[in-house]
Amino acid sequence: MTSAPADLLAFVERGPSPFHAVAAMAERLDAAGYLAVDEREAWKLAAGDRCYVIRDGGSIVAFAVGAQPPADAGFRLIGAHTDSPTFRVRPQPDVIRHGHRLVGVEPYGGALTYTWLDRDLTLAGRLAVAEDGLVTTRLVHLPGAWLRIPSLAIHLNRALHQDGLKLDPQQHLVPLWGPAHGPDLVAAVAEHAGVDPAAVLAWDLVAADTQPPALGGADDTYLLAPRLDNLASCHAGLTALLAHTGGDATAVLVANDHEEVGSASAEGAQGSLLDDVLARIVAATDGGPQDAHRARARSRLVSADMAHAVHPNYADRHEPGHQPRLGGGPVIKHNANQSYATDAGSAGWFTARCHDVGVPVQHFVTRADLPCGSTIGPLTATRLGIPTVDVGNPVLSMHSIREQAAVADIDPMIRALTAHLDAPDH
Repeated sequence: MTSAPADLLAFVERGPSPFHAVAAMAERLDAAGYLAVDEREAWKLAAGDRCYVIRDGGSIVAFAVGAQPPADAGFRLIGAHTDSPTFRVRPQPDVIRHGHRLVGVEPYGGALTYTWLDRDLTLAGRLAVAEDGLVTTRLVHLPGAWLRIPSLAIHLNRALHQDGLKLDPQQHLVPLWGPAHGPDLVAAVAEHAGVDPAAVLAWDLVAADTQPPALGGADDTYLLAPRLDNLASCHAGLTALLAHTGGDATAVLVANDHEEVGSASAEGAQGSLLDDVLARIVAATDGGPQDAHRARARSRLVSADMAHAVHPNYADRHEPGHQPRLGGGPVIKHNANQSYATDAGSAGWFTARCHDVGVPVQHFVTRADLPCGSTIGPLTATRLGIPTVDVGNPVLSMHSIREQAAVADIDPMIRALTAHLDAPDH
């Protein structure tokens, strides 16, 4: 049996883009007997059915229909997101400067951009391809180090130590591809995908680190990997759903794209994806006109996104009474101004489920003099009216190209999320 750390690292390695992450999740669901359903078709569902639906390649909803109708038993939901901060390739990607061919990119999300300097990078994502009169999509992940953003030598930037590193994303964060006379990006990705370059119509391509995820620290204490925020939560939620043995409530996992840029898309948390799927589950299980509303009123959502662990070198950046530590277990995230959806009822539910399986909980509150981030929890709660708690495993170097988490936190979160899916409403 594959260990939990090795399984998580393998999952992260398979997900250099949201589209790859969703494909990896679908592969695991297929292996567990889940059936892919199409939004364009009518759904016929019965108790015990296990299905999943993908919208636009980067978002997925998987569900196991409960023994009782959703109007009577509700939904047990887990939410996560598939995207991570990176750089996205522009529609006109070729940039020629001083004998070099570079790739025009646009920052995506709030990346710690300096961590991307001097890293061996590649491209991953999808191509829109013209084939036999149709437009289809192909996943692509270039092997090897095709890109690099070289830093400026200290000899040419003597003010660095006094003024700090200042990066203009338009000028300084354009990765090198090769010599100006070499192959262009479209030719390279088309060759890798096995299609004619003329057939490539468009793309959603992102930069990705080529260094594989690894264990590190004394006794392999730490997970060192890209995209732990938030593929680690996708992995925990998916593992919990696959471990779920059934019950009265319908268990649901949603993993949305575009969280890092505000979730405002058809497949993001502000879009209709989850609402549409829940309504169709109710309708396909002989729900009446009011049953979708009744089902949501009986439901609970655990929104899982990584949390800020206290940094031993910057502990003053944390609220003194709320300093989650690596290896300390799941973190419940609170904010009085609703940047997180947690309230007493939802926090109590999750805490009780953790207690059911012997898992400790930690709490995070942002310092009153610092702004607070957010996640899909408040957006989903606002759209659906479902009680929601925002949680996450603690992580260091959040939004770095390579983040750091604790091996000891993997299993407790999976057990807590499984307990959430399994628990009766009480």
